[in-house]
Amino acid sequence: MSPSKTLPNADASTITETVRQRYSAAANQAAAGQRASCCSPVDLTQPTASASQASCCGSAESTATGCGDPITDNLYDGTETAAVPAGAVLASLGCGNPTALADLKAGEVVLDLGSGGGIDVLLSARRVGPTGKAYGLDMTDEMLALARKNQAESGLMNVEFLKGQIESIPLPDNSVDVIISNCVINLSSDKRTVLNEAFRVLKPGGRLAISDVLSRGDIPDEIRSSMEAWVGCIAGAMDECEFLDLTREVGFVDASVEPTREYAPNDAKAFLEMAGVNTDDLLARVEGRFISGFVRATKP
Repeated sequence: MSPSKTLPNADASTITETVRQRYSAAANQAAAGQRASCCSPVDLTQPTASASQASCCGSAESTATGCGDPITDNLYDGTETAAVPAGAVLASLGCGNPTALADLKAGEVVLDLGSGGGIDVLLSARRVGPTGKAYGLDMTDEMLALARKNQAESGLMNVEFLKGQIESIPLPDNSVDVIISNCVINLSSDKRTVLNEAFRVLKPGGRLAISDVLSRGDIPDEIRSSMEAWVGCIAGAMDECEFLDLTREVGFVDASVEPTREYAPNDAKAFLEMAGVNTDDLLARVEGRFISGFVRATKP
């Protein structure tokens, strides 16, 4: 899939607005004390998706680290979830745990692209300590409000949440030591611009350390053309080899992918059905095609 290719019959602004509505609804769900998820349909005829559309999990009785969908389930251990407010855990919609793999050091400046309810920002802030700083960037007002509430509850002072899009990061050149992201870059229709911006704001020697859904091989058009699957992190997944090539093209070195979770056919069936995609003849064609991976790269 071309890094800048959008869905058939959907321009970049449509994709952005669909993502915004879905994650606004997810924030409302988490703010109401229920586990958020990105797997239920959004009614695009409505100006704002309702909180009830944000989750397939049903209630706050869902597990703290996942609602049973194959992407977001069980990503953080109990020590990590105990260190952040419950609202940050409920709003977590990632596919990995970048803070556990990014080798953050005291005093570093960290930026989380698409920070949502703030779980990875708050965990990063604890890792870099009071001499460091953790930024979170999100385009969704509801997620930003939730993240700031979670920050206030955490008592952490070395945190700042910024409003903006990951294709236009509101920070100066050469200002960040580490960029993390958790299942967000796949949602962008212009991944090259995202990586160019990440390269711009990283200091020389800075590190890209992101978790995301990646694909392996050809993906059926029925999945690529589904807006619901796109917002659910599947249709926008870039081929892992293409993603590595793209990181190198924008200037990164030492790019690598560490697979952290491979999705089995039954995982695909459950997720695609939640996304409204007919799975009758697709399962054999998606087996082994999607993984969660941890992508590392360095700015020279």
